[in-house]
Amino acid sequence: MATEILHFHEMGLDDRLLKAVADLGWSQPTLIQEKAIPLALEGKDILAQARTGSGKTAAYAVPVIQGILASKQSVRGQEVRALILVPTKELGQQVQAMMRQLTAYCSRDVRVADISGVADISAQRPILMEKPDVVVATPSRVLAHINARNLFLNASLETLVVDEADLLFSFGFQEDLKTLLCHLPKIYQSFLMSATLSEDVVALKELLLHNPVTLKLRGSQLPDMGQLEQYSIRCGEEDKFLLIYTLLKLQLVKGKTLIFVAAVERCYRLKLFLEQFSISACVLNSELPVQSRSHIITQFNRGFYQFIIASDERGLDEPAASGRGKRKAKDKEYGVSRGVDFQNVDNVINFDFPATVASYIHRVGRTARGDNQGSALSFVAPTESAVLTQVEASLMGDDGESSLKPYLFKMEAIEGFRYRCRDAMRSVTKQAVREARLKEIKQELLNSEKLKTYFEDNPRDLQLLRHDQDLHPAVIKPHLRNVPDYLVPKVLKNVFDPLSCRKRKRREKAKMHTVLKSSFKGKNPLRTFRHIKREKTHKPRRS
Repeated sequence: MATEILHFHEMGLDDRLLKAVADLGWSQPTLIQEKAIPLALEGKDILAQARTGSGKTAAYAVPVIQGILASKQSVRGQEVRALILVPTKELGQQVQAMMRQLTAYCSRDVRVADISGVADISAQRPILMEKPDVVVATPSRVLAHINARNLFLNASLETLVVDEADLLFSFGFQEDLKTLLCHLPKIYQSFLMSATLSEDVVALKELLLHNPVTLKLRGSQLPDMGQLEQYSIRCGEEDKFLLIYTLLKLQLVKGKTLIFVAAVERCYRLKLFLEQFSISACVLNSELPVQSRSHIITQFNRGFYQFIIASDERGLDEPAASGRGKRKAKDKEYGVSRGVDFQNVDNVINFDFPATVASYIHRVGRTARGDNQGSALSFVAPTESAVLTQVEASLMGDDGESSLKPYLFKMEAIEGFRYRCRDAMRSVTKQAVREARLKEIKQELLNSEKLKTYFEDNPRDLQLLRHDQDLHPAVIKPHLRNVPDYLVPKVLKNVFDPLSCRKRKRREKAKMHTVLKSSFKGKNPLRTFRHIKREKTHKPRRS
């Protein structure tokens, strides 16, 4: 006999919190929420291991808010009662957004502040002086505010949450976390939320938790094959570009797609390559300003872009190269494969195969979230075969078969496109990649800083600011834009029609122009910064 699900209204939650949950469309809790929330309301410390997309954020956010509402019935003083530690700035912003949605009807009683951003410590001081009930931040930022005497936790803190706990040590927060513990009270409730149970998480458990309840509800680390299809294909470097061109240009991959590469330079090399074929894509990496990264993610979630090329970088703590070619410092608190809440992602493509099993799980976990379907395709170079074997073994089911299947694609069928890819790659030189990298950073810094005030006053105009514009440092060859009918493989004739594709693009372009023209009566602010020559006025002659 199946056990009955414990619904939100049966958990003894505040009516205002239940109303916010209803507005979010949550008809019933996920498994991790059903198990964790009642235990948290009883005051238990919790170590929760659940797969990506299982609803871990709400599993701790709901009891944190409920606890603050309960405390304020007896204690009216304004203090920082909950601290939520996150490994990345992007995750911090998304946790704050979730908390604000859940406190929509009690925002006066539960105030939330995210201080994980790039603002100066002094600029964030007024926010902390108001003593928000919940503070969201990275460990290093919390410690900086404590040292600056902007934040005091040793007397008021009731709840500590560590989200994406398995990332904190890998991002170099080990010492910050140990130092931070000295500034916390002796008694407080703790939650550790993680997608994997690594040695680092076990070490954190010993540091933070007191007689915890451990919830291992992940089942498998990723959704089953009925929800998530996973494929791998072995190919060399040139074949990777040939494959990605074929998949995107012939529309064999449909829907919103995340393409992961291993380094920032690979982001721009792939973007410039796709530009040769009029395939637009955004770039997301640690060199871009945090405001730009957040805006790109928001617009992607709203359906503005179809493709994002994201660098899942390793070794961000390595110093930048010295000499004339100094590069912009990378953001050590940047994270894309983990923590970032990409919504409704249909596909994940590992253009460069991840270096570890954990990285593969977190990358692929960006799709098939909740009850949505998804697919993941990984390109595997000959040097990456050992990691592929490890991933296949980790995804082995009870029947002895791995969820990661070979992608049965006949490369000889697309051999006719190889010369076009080689032609495009000749234009994507190292110099072109360097220029594209510099141009993108300058452009995003301008968008992020110079126009920030304007967009705060004119939020609707922010929709005109796109991040997938062509960079064009490489020579564009017009003949590569269209796909000749004779090159389309016979097996794909029914799937892809070059003529109908061109007609559709023209219709979409005309439609977008009409929408923008009707929606924004004023001029595009990004195109009006130019000198307008005044016409000379002639005085009338006296008769």
